[in-house]
Amino acid sequence: MHAPSLSRRRLIVASGAVSAAITTGAGAAPAPRDIRLSLNENAFGPSPQVARAITRNLSSLHRYVDQSEVDALSRQIAMLESVSPEQVVIGEMLEPLGLYLARQRNGGGGIVHSSPGYTALIDSAAPLGGRGVAVPLNAGLENDLPALAAAIDDDTLAVSLVNPHNPSGTVGETAALDRFILDAARRTLVVVDEAYLEYDDLPRRSAIRHVRDGANVLVFRTLAKIYGLAGLSIGYAVAPVALARGLRDSGIGAPHSLSRLALAAAGAALADQRHVRSVHDAVAHERARIHQRIDRLGWRRTDSRADFVFFKPPAPAALRRAFAQAHIAIARPFPPLDDWIRVTIGTPAENDAVLAVLQIRS
Repeated sequence: MHAPSLSRRRLIVASGAVSAAITTGAGAAPAPRDIRLSLNENAFGPSPQVARAITRNLSSLHRYVDQSEVDALSRQIAMLESVSPEQVVIGEMLEPLGLYLARQRNGGGGIVHSSPGYTALIDSAAPLGGRGVAVPLNAGLENDLPALAAAIDDDTLAVSLVNPHNPSGTVGETAALDRFILDAARRTLVVVDEAYLEYDDLPRRSAIRHVRDGANVLVFRTLAKIYGLAGLSIGYAVAPVALARGLRDSGIGAPHSLSRLALAAAGAALADQRHVRSVHDAVAHERARIHQRIDRLGWRRTDSRADFVFFKPPAPAALRRAFAQAHIAIARPFPPLDDWIRVTIGTPAENDAVLAVLQIRS
């Protein structure tokens, strides 16, 4: 067996997949460890307080969740977001929300959204007649606000806006975004998915402020990203009181649909905003490292404000093969932007492996 080439050795060592002492001769190197940078998970993990909260609740696993536990988390979120607890609905909301919206009108209706994009809301509405009305991103791979507004008609159930956007990571300019949300909310429900908002380097600008002012807006926040609770499936929506009540009356956020451990973890994660800031700073530093390498290579990229990068290499198929050979899982293609690549920000060692692949392919 021949020793690995210098490029291959550098890639294996950088990824941490095997020890630096790469075996030569008759012995074989250990199998490389897969690095998953495809699903935009928080590589730095949740607050240490989360593990403690889960541990405290292990002795109650034989008990069902009761309404008082849901109410306690709703009050905590309401205080954090400066809204009434009546406006908070607990749970990973997008799939049940899609079904709820489609049920509001016989035959369903249209949900206007950017394409490519995250379509859980649209997909879940389809069985009851909901249909996606896809609007391409603009030239900057941002939500095309004028085109989204023009797509709203009498058949529209809602407008779905992801900000920062997925897969591009772009963030709309605040004043233009505010105008769009308020104008669209006079015509239909505006659903704003802010899964990645805490990763933005600018001051927090959640659309929840429009809910506070009485606009027909629902804002979804997940704890699966910066809060590090992807394995517990917990989030929340902030909505007008009547809509929030309708969602709860339909069973969304009911105690039987929620996990005691997820509720406990959510409360602990939300309470530790210092940890959230530390994850933000770590991701921003690592994202800048990868952006700098992409810039040196002269490749086009977006100004991602999320925990991933999105860029256009000159030979995307070859680069995808290189990532696969390095045992690094990256995101699927996003038609029609098949020649663009999305890579989640990982730990520093995992990002070293990404940078090694980019260096080899340059």
